[in-house]
Amino acid sequence: MKRLYYIFALVVGVLFVSDALYAQGETPQRRGPEVLRGGRGQESKNTGLPDLTVRAQDMNERMTQEIGNARWMRVMYREVDLTKESNAPLYYPTRPVNGNMNLFSIIFQLMSEGKIIAYKYEDGYEAFDDDHIESFKDVLDRAYIYYEEIPGRGNAQPSYIINESDVPSADVQAYYVKEAWYFDQNNSVFDVKTLAICPIMTIVGDLGEQRMPLFWLPYENIRPYITNTLIMTSNINNAKTFTIDDYFRRRMFDGEIIKTENLMNKTLREYYPEPDSLKLAQERIEEQLVGFEKSLWLQPDTTSVAEDTKASKSTKQTTVARRGTKTTSTEKAPKATKAPKTSAPKAQSAAPGRSVRRTR
Repeated sequence: MKRLYYIFALVVGVLFVSDALYAQGETPQRRGPEVLRGGRGQESKNTGLPDLTVRAQDMNERMTQEIGNARWMRVMYREVDLTKESNAPLYYPTRPVNGNMNLFSIIFQLMSEGKIIAYKYEDGYEAFDDDHIESFKDVLDRAYIYYEEIPGRGNAQPSYIINESDVPSADVQAYYVKEAWYFDQNNSVFDVKTLAICPIMTIVGDLGEQRMPLFWLPYENIRPYITNTLIMTSNINNAKTFTIDDYFRRRMFDGEIIKTENLMNKTLREYYPEPDSLKLAQERIEEQLVGFEKSLWLQPDTTSVAEDTKASKSTKQTTVARRGTKTTSTEKAPKATKAPKTSAPKAQSAAPGRSVRRTR
């Protein structure tokens, strides 16, 4: 019996010692803070722009407007000047305040974290393919933004530490907006779709102000991140009831047409170099869009409307001409014939009367 007790105690001791040795040999992994590209060494969880969830991606796909089956389409480019009061919601605040950022601050932070892909700006045309992808480092170099590069380990991409005051969110004072007006015959829909946007940076140097378009960004890539970004759109009503996506989707911005897609790939300024003729061409294009939309739907019969209007005018003239008379209609009413007067029969006395002839 004692021998079994010793054997049992020996087995328990061996198991206890082996567990302790295994625990000592296991080295815990220490996870240090991740360096945020474009931030100040903060973790990516504190940026305020989380990764897209499956639900957000699915909603973005359902909100995507398919224009491949459109029977009529007109692609045009607009320039949105952020110095105008109507476009101020995309520009202010120029520096992040209480978690509020303008459009370029959001774009810059998303690019620094590698969440969106931008494409190179080339004068005359744009291509959204792998050969024209714009790297974040090239954007920093061309915009003269100071940064500190941290090489990545192995095949990892390098990280960039940028001071918040060096982000040129105040220098981006305009955008190019590419949009497509289309008519989908299958769904009987006439609508407009924002295709891409391009931030334009204003650089002040010895030669004056110079405008530099930075890159093209497909609107579908940034829309999931701005659907929940609330902005103030009025100086009277300070409630933030609209998002940046609503601002583009409802076309609340004010932008002038600078180009329409054409075979010769020319801008409107090349066709109309004079400012007055350019303004007239822009207004004519806007009227063409409105006229095409009206031609799609059944309009009221103008002939019947004109006849009704003419009849009402003639009646009104007749009424004015006969002002002061008893009747205002075109024909006089016939006079009513009076009934003959009849006297009621006199009542006779019950007793017969005696006639008396007067004598002289």
